[in-house]
Amino acid sequence: MAQTKYIFVTGGVSSSLGKGIIAASLAKLLQARGYKTTIQKLDPYINVDPGTLNPYEHGECFVTEDGAETDLDLGHYERFLNVNTSQANNVTTGRIYQSVIEKERRGDYLGKTVQVVPHITNEIKERIQILGNTGEYNIVITEIGGTVGDIESLPYIEAVRQLKWELGDYNSLVIHLTLVPYLSAAKELKTKPTQHSVKTLMESGIAADILVCRTEHELSEDLRRKLALFCNVKREAVIQSIDASTIYDVPNLMLEEGLDVITLQKLNLSQEVLPDLSKWNEFLQRHKNATEEVTIGLVGKYVELQDSYKSILESFIHAGAMNDVVVKVKSLHSEYFETHKAAEKELDGILVAPGFGERGIEGKIAAVKFARENKIPFFGICLGMQMAVIEFARNILGLADANSTEMDEQTKNPVIDIMESQKNLENMGGTMRLGAWKCELTPHSLAEKVYGKPTITERHRHRYELNNAYIDDLEHAGLVCSGKNKETGLVEIVELPNHPWFMGVQYHPEYKSTVAEPHPLFVSFIGAAKTKKQKDNKN
Repeated sequence: MAQTKYIFVTGGVSSSLGKGIIAASLAKLLQARGYKTTIQKLDPYINVDPGTLNPYEHGECFVTEDGAETDLDLGHYERFLNVNTSQANNVTTGRIYQSVIEKERRGDYLGKTVQVVPHITNEIKERIQILGNTGEYNIVITEIGGTVGDIESLPYIEAVRQLKWELGDYNSLVIHLTLVPYLSAAKELKTKPTQHSVKTLMESGIAADILVCRTEHELSEDLRRKLALFCNVKREAVIQSIDASTIYDVPNLMLEEGLDVITLQKLNLSQEVLPDLSKWNEFLQRHKNATEEVTIGLVGKYVELQDSYKSILESFIHAGAMNDVVVKVKSLHSEYFETHKAAEKELDGILVAPGFGERGIEGKIAAVKFARENKIPFFGICLGMQMAVIEFARNILGLADANSTEMDEQTKNPVIDIMESQKNLENMGGTMRLGAWKCELTPHSLAEKVYGKPTITERHRHRYELNNAYIDDLEHAGLVCSGKNKETGLVEIVELPNHPWFMGVQYHPEYKSTVAEPHPLFVSFIGAAKTKKQKDNKN
């Protein structure tokens, strides 16, 4: 069997340049040429995983099929490649050190002094090669978080240096993503930051094989030659990554720049099969040429930071393309929902987003009530589904004090309660109900109609659930529990039949929406919003 090839993506000058998008775009091009490709992310922070991080700190926490709480870049990998990632695709410094310390405690190192080199670097090298050693992939792309020169990144850079030497010629390469800033006063692009970044990388013993240059303006031929000369790379290995109108343009831009060609040359792999991006470009055409627009109110607690709801926003794009509409998202902070009366009038749909904790809860409940009473298509995800249950219990069942024990431990009507399996847990990290779980759909329900099948599998991330003691009362009053897990009895889906489109789900459908397979719930929800808009326009 041919040896697995490794590509390392590092970043310089500035954070947030888009290493994840470049990695995903290159992987897409290699996949389109027939190479089995996967991507992993190495994160330098000491948290074991992002599960306990505030969304304001690190954006959303993405959950894989096997229940790993990971960096949001894994969402980009799945959306681009339409291939599931796993626990092995995201490694943090916390996890590395945890593993090394556990081995030391067991005596695995036979009394040796445990050091960053070789013990930490060896652990990193092992983690990098886990996916490659499965034999499933021709190419493994490893994105190293942070910026070259950061103290936190040094062990990763050293591990890459060692691994490149161990793998031998043509089996690995380093792509360095850097910034070429434009100084408006001088009206010119400056290469010096890139030169310094490459120099910093070389001081760690690694020479960049390919330079990907983020820029707001076109790089001239002279500038490309200057970068190639002073950064010690071939001219064709200087790749321009100019600002794009959408991240989904980037694979085509990288194709035009020849990123896949130079990559395959340096890895000594065949270029005979040309990349087939026909399905990708069909999606892009639909997305860019949509003839109508719908406005969706995204009601959440973290709306100031776009990355907090990254997967939801991308799912809107996928579903919009399927419905021939542009989805305009109006962010509504749940703490201040009552002050948004003017904005509410222009909404074609309302999505109440996931979240944790007491802040902003009443605003979410008010948003559910507004959508229910005004027959506006409503979609509640995780906490959003729980708020729909509380709103219904308060205003239809007449249980004025109905609540979740997450918000009020003393409530007399805990329609949402902590799961039995969660009650005695002390650790917060990695202990929620996580990963893919089966759900049986009620025949002839909206859920079964949307999915088109009786059983589904969706990803979870929660501690609280609908209290089964209230199911009969809720259903008798008209709230249908249309999806349940047979093993646990957990209610996964609630819906209102006497409403144009009203559904709350306990799981996170946004994690499974991809360019190739937009999630059916988002497609149906946006379709309902489009129908509402068309009816409103006729009236």
